[in-house]
Amino acid sequence: MKLDTKKYVEKMNKSVDAYADDLATLRVGKANPEVLSRIEFEYYGSPTLLLTMANVSVADARTLVISPYDKSTLKAMDKAIQISDIGIHPQNDGSVLRLTFPPLTEERRREMTKQVAQKGENAKVAIRNIRREANDAVKAMKKNSEMTEDEAKLSDKEIQDLTDKFIKQIESITEAKDKEIMTI
Repeated sequence: MKLDTKKYVEKMNKSVDAYADDLATLRVGKANPEVLSRIEFEYYGSPTLLLTMANVSVADARTLVISPYDKSTLKAMDKAIQISDIGIHPQNDGSVLRLTFPPLTEERRREMTKQVAQKGENAKVAIRNIRREANDAVKAMKKNSEMTEDEAKLSDKEIQDLTDKFIKQIESITEAKDKEIMTI
């Protein structure tokens, strides 16, 4: 009986998706609504995601326009953006907020590519940890005589192939983000 790799594939997919989502929130000099995806503000006493309470549109390559559904939340949204880690102060004209993304300096671009590389390494470590978990399951099954030596070797090869496939995905996501960052 070979190891059922379905749950490990699912975990690896989640790791790759989490990495891609994490990179989407990085500010790279272009207007990207995803940078607001984690920003919350107080709305009637409970934390509420900004994106659920406003229409966010891209006005041009460097400007986001945030139109709240409820105009009374404008000040709270403004404050939440200012205290967030995106590093851009919104312009409040009384009905909408405008976020203007400054162009990145060469030094900042290089810093960001290092940051992306570090996040990529962390994602690869997560994939390798899942591989180790799967390999441990194979060893346990072999020890308990639930699997033969040949089945164990086949399972190990399948696990390694999956690991290689997901690490390639992470590398291609990293490469694409680096290219996006370094494009002026």
